[in-house]
Amino acid sequence: MAGPGPVKWLKGWGSENKTIYDQRTHSSLPRAMRAVDGSDTDFTIHIRNVQPEDTGTYYCVKFTKNYRGEDVLFQRGSGTEVSVQAKPSPPIVSGPEQRERLGESVPFTCTTGGFFPKEIGVKWFKNGNPMTALQPQVTEWWDKTYNMSSTVRVTLQKDDVPSQVTCVVQHSTLPAPLRGSFQLSRVLRVPPIVEVRAEPSSVEVNTTVTFTCLVKEFYPPNMSISWLENGKEMKVKNVSRPSELSRGLFQLRSQVEVQATEEKNGSLITCEVVHDGQAPVNSSVVLWITSVAHGESQMDKGGSELLAWGACQGSCVVSPPEEAAVPGKAPLARRGVGYLCLSPGHSHPLSPLQVRTFCPASSSCGLVSCWRRRSSVGSSSSSSSA
Repeated sequence: MAGPGPVKWLKGWGSENKTIYDQRTHSSLPRAMRAVDGSDTDFTIHIRNVQPEDTGTYYCVKFTKNYRGEDVLFQRGSGTEVSVQAKPSPPIVSGPEQRERLGESVPFTCTTGGFFPKEIGVKWFKNGNPMTALQPQVTEWWDKTYNMSSTVRVTLQKDDVPSQVTCVVQHSTLPAPLRGSFQLSRVLRVPPIVEVRAEPSSVEVNTTVTFTCLVKEFYPPNMSISWLENGKEMKVKNVSRPSELSRGLFQLRSQVEVQATEEKNGSLITCEVVHDGQAPVNSSVVLWITSVAHGESQMDKGGSELLAWGACQGSCVVSPPEEAAVPGKAPLARRGVGYLCLSPGHSHPLSPLQVRTFCPASSSCGLVSCWRRRSSVGSSSSSSSA
């Protein structure tokens, strides 16, 4: 005959229900326990360490025994709805592992996880301005929570040293959005502009010439400078520390002094810059040593005097470079000089090439003759332009 049966807590109803608590075997879920242990009337249960998977409807059910000893439903409650929510973790924005060049389109990814329910919103900003991102990817974890990944691409610009991208996450569990940011200076590389200047520009024999290397508008500030004279490293005494400009870029100045002896005439002075472990960047000038001619008669003696380039209009180009030579010295090509070109109307030292100039006082246009010496035959030829 029929008899009393147990009390159970079931999650869900129908064929897919799951027993959470059984009066006979006690808890079927290790995290579920009786609120009043041993009571025959109060079957309240507590579930510890609630997980998203605990979401559902729970029924308190009283069973009886049939004549075969099987549990038969006697009465059930209306059901208790349990909704579990989990806040997303603070978003983390990641970028490239190494620095990138200007103009590169660089991906940045925002990730957050451990949230429930699945619905979540994400927005991107650069310096407060909205950006267009790819569709976020939401995936389920083993514990039934969710993870979100969103990616945006940024084209790096020279002015981006102080810039940042920000990921803003919105979720139903949050009283206010969560934010994660990334400074573009962490992945930006701005190559330097290198320029070499000589003071004074017109050099007499045995005077001291100061060469200044200006390295401008670079980032990051990691920088090394070396000076070379005809390919050989020089000793440098004056190298300034990088100074920051208004836009977050840097500049640096280095100087070296050279005694302008006759033997150094035509020497190639090079400032070599290595920025942030990249390939060297060079800027060079040629040390031209000049003296003043004392008349046309001296100029006509085979052009042996080293003449200054005056205010005459004209130009002179020597090529091919291997045929251009200095009297009594090695060809210019071996000394690092590819060619010499003088722009019309400029005051410019002209050395060590042999030159004759004629500048009539009544005319702004003079004749410039540029002499070449062929090393193979030792003869001279000239080319001129007015």
